[in-house]
Amino acid sequence: MAPLLDKLGDWAEKADDLILRARTRLGLLDPLQIVPYRSYGTPTRLYVKGRLLTDKGIGEPNPTDSRWHNLLDMYRRFESNEIAGAQLLVRPADKSEHLVVTDDEGYFSLNLEPRVLPEPINYMWYPVEVLLQAVPQPLTLPAGLRAQAPVLIPPADAEYGIISDLDDTVIQTSATDLLRMARTVLLRNARSRLPFKGVAEFYRALQLGRNGKRNNPFFYVSSSPWNLYDLLEDFLNLNQIPPGPLLLRDFAVVRKSAKDPSEHHGHKLQEIDNILLTYPTLPFVLIGDSGQEDANIYREVVRRHPGRILAIYIRDVLRPDRATLVEKVSEELRGDKVEMLLVQDTVQAAEHAARNGLIFTEAIPAVVEEKQKDES
Repeated sequence: MAPLLDKLGDWAEKADDLILRARTRLGLLDPLQIVPYRSYGTPTRLYVKGRLLTDKGIGEPNPTDSRWHNLLDMYRRFESNEIAGAQLLVRPADKSEHLVVTDDEGYFSLNLEPRVLPEPINYMWYPVEVLLQAVPQPLTLPAGLRAQAPVLIPPADAEYGIISDLDDTVIQTSATDLLRMARTVLLRNARSRLPFKGVAEFYRALQLGRNGKRNNPFFYVSSSPWNLYDLLEDFLNLNQIPPGPLLLRDFAVVRKSAKDPSEHHGHKLQEIDNILLTYPTLPFVLIGDSGQEDANIYREVVRRHPGRILAIYIRDVLRPDRATLVEKVSEELRGDKVEMLLVQDTVQAAEHAARNGLIFTEAIPAVVEEKQKDES
């Protein structure tokens, strides 16, 4: 089976390449765009990531957009033309220049060591300029195409970081009900998709922490594909949920093996490992839901990084079998002196966070008020 899947994957890539070349020769190729992804780093190491694609003309989300309009936008996201073999110039604030080449899927990534850092934007964001330098034949290089890739560097006085899932943790997705999930994902946009009640205010309270500086960093780890990056970024922005690196996975029909790290469990565990290794002295709060494997993944994180996890909040998706699993994992973690709470709503999580000195007690009424507004 594996050799056949590999051949199918090769054929699909060759077909994509032929279609791209045909569109280019016929003058039907959409304009190119650099899609920079929010990433993270340290004062001595910046990680820059993004993708070079054709611009499908997906506009700003509107609550009045029809289901057909949203479905068409979703099709455009997955029907994107990736530009492989293009050269981009990555230029941090120290004016050094670093050349990077896009891979077969149009992605580019680069680790670089900055000589100096500028003043951050909003406490912890450092923009890195990315310029398109060259494209493979028969493409034509557009003049002056550039973008800003935001890199998060937690300030030295950050109290803790927060690693959160997205689907069914921040965004209502109904991942345990395939039909409802399909309707939500395919037929709604960033304005019509709903956050969980009170989650924005709770996350803002966590970002504020106890020092009042609003500088605790957020990281969002999800199995959603990179094709949904713009939708998820818009959703966080529109709902005033703290921004953070969105650590998604590559979308591919073919997987080379069942152990591929981009699969749900392996992908999330690997990304969380990377975050904790990047910031070895920063403790973390983990937030997820009971719908998939978050409880098991977070248990593994606690075991791999003892003493680093302050609390774990698991939102209950109201399935008894999943709740039983979370309670079992929670019992196991008591021996590691880490509390994993299965919470019915955001207020319950906020009350626990306040009791444990993670947020101000005075922040709870705002979470309650927002929850009530979201319910109405």
